[in-house]
Amino acid sequence: MATGRFGVGETLGALNAALKPQPLSASSGGSVWFKENSARNLRSRDFLAPRGALRALFGDGQVPKDILEGVAAVEGPGVPPIQKCTQTQAGLALQLERPTVFEQVLSSLEGYVAPQPAASASERSLVLDCVSLHGAKGPDALSLSQLRAVLVADHLAQALRTQGVTVYQVPAVQDPGLRDFLKQLKVNWPSASKTSSAPESTVALKEVLRDHAAAPNEDLPPGVVCKVSLKEFLEQQPDLEGFDPNLDICLVTEDQLGALMELQEAAQQCRSNLPLSHSKAESSVGGPACSVVHVVSCEEAFQQQKVDLLWRLVDVSAPSRQKHLVCGPVKVVGSSTPLNAPQYYRLRQAQMREASVLKYGVDFVQDETWNEIIGALTSAAVKFEMLSTAHRSQMALDLEDTSISTKGTKSGAFVMYNCARLATLFDGYQRGVEQGLYPAFPDVSELDFSLLREEGEWLLLFNGIIPFPEVLSQSAQLQVKSPGIRITANTEAVCKFLVHLSMDFSSYYNRVHILGEPQPHLFGQMFARLQLMHAVREVFHSALATLHLPPLSQI
Repeated sequence: MATGRFGVGETLGALNAALKPQPLSASSGGSVWFKENSARNLRSRDFLAPRGALRALFGDGQVPKDILEGVAAVEGPGVPPIQKCTQTQAGLALQLERPTVFEQVLSSLEGYVAPQPAASASERSLVLDCVSLHGAKGPDALSLSQLRAVLVADHLAQALRTQGVTVYQVPAVQDPGLRDFLKQLKVNWPSASKTSSAPESTVALKEVLRDHAAAPNEDLPPGVVCKVSLKEFLEQQPDLEGFDPNLDICLVTEDQLGALMELQEAAQQCRSNLPLSHSKAESSVGGPACSVVHVVSCEEAFQQQKVDLLWRLVDVSAPSRQKHLVCGPVKVVGSSTPLNAPQYYRLRQAQMREASVLKYGVDFVQDETWNEIIGALTSAAVKFEMLSTAHRSQMALDLEDTSISTKGTKSGAFVMYNCARLATLFDGYQRGVEQGLYPAFPDVSELDFSLLREEGEWLLLFNGIIPFPEVLSQSAQLQVKSPGIRITANTEAVCKFLVHLSMDFSSYYNRVHILGEPQPHLFGQMFARLQLMHAVREVFHSALATLHLPPLSQI
């Protein structure tokens, strides 16, 4: 009997090992099996090894009996119990022992619904630099592409923390208006109580720069400290790859030096909190005992490469592991007038309020509670729009898109709406208990999960609850594009997962009456379904927490 948390990755690994003949296993790389997701295919199987892949392994595609029996008997850490494995026209079809899987998952939810730190994270501590927030600019100076980078950085910071990574966020936001706007957006970024005095705090950096200045006696524009040849510096650093070949003379500004100071302080703090063994191992190569990820919009990427090189030039202990996560441009559809970040937020807020008035009536949507609800719905709409496209790709923003309301099945508002429906469900059950209609919820060990036979119930467990820890892990994985300085992250994973979960839940909830008639012979199924809904609700809450979105109790 399998114990511990079931995992899709562990299951695929075990099935692949059992299916591939040993002489071929080393040369036939890649997964033969894949997990089914569609309701149609899940009616007959949970995993499939397609016929084409079987032909590549066995010639005629027929799996030998002993191997077939071995696959059906697979056990191991993270592998759910298997009911049967059969050869079909589509390939090798495997179905799990579903009642047992329901019981084991829903009886030990903690491993699925609570974020689990990775056993061996590639990074234990890093500095996360949101380039668009540097300087003393207000919210009106924030472009849509920069807003996208801010939201990516905010989500990535939280996703990394769920995997046990210590994250030092830079910079501390200075402008009060920008701080208020980020708070309105539900972006959790540190702020500075006061602006540091850059000319005083960067004296040491200026002293170092004098030794590298090109044309030191030349008159410089206001705000420029000196000129530095980055091209010359790059030529002296053969190990640095991936920088733009057009980098040449850099006009070093006070703002750049201020950014460097904050980065230096964060890197020092990062180093000081690393385990001693890690620090000693790294100190022999110039002290890069922490990594730095610069999250940057495409319009700022070239300038950020200059800051990266300046840091390496003026500070011999600057982390060598600096990577750039570049966010693609935002193309606005439906407006000929350029829009900044606050204007975009206010537009979505007005659209959300209008949709709420149409649905519930103007009198109902006037109180302070509804202001908070509309604020949360607007933040959700903005974040899901900005984060559902891979960060490196261009995204199209349709300002007239009516699907951003709760009616649109791919919107953040739709996700929040379904989260509120779950809260209403449990409020309804609690009221029923207080009125004597339903008994108190029994101990989980007393529940009969064999009563969960609806197609939608397995969809919610198999596509929603079981894969959730792996979705969190994937959203925090930083993938290096080697050789070079760029990295990518799967920052769209959580939003896409929540949209699919919402669609599966909504379809099930619209079809199945969970709080049945208050008759004793129906209570067993009701309790099993409520435990499943409890798990779904906890997954919603944990996933929304990585986006800093509060779950709503009503809409």
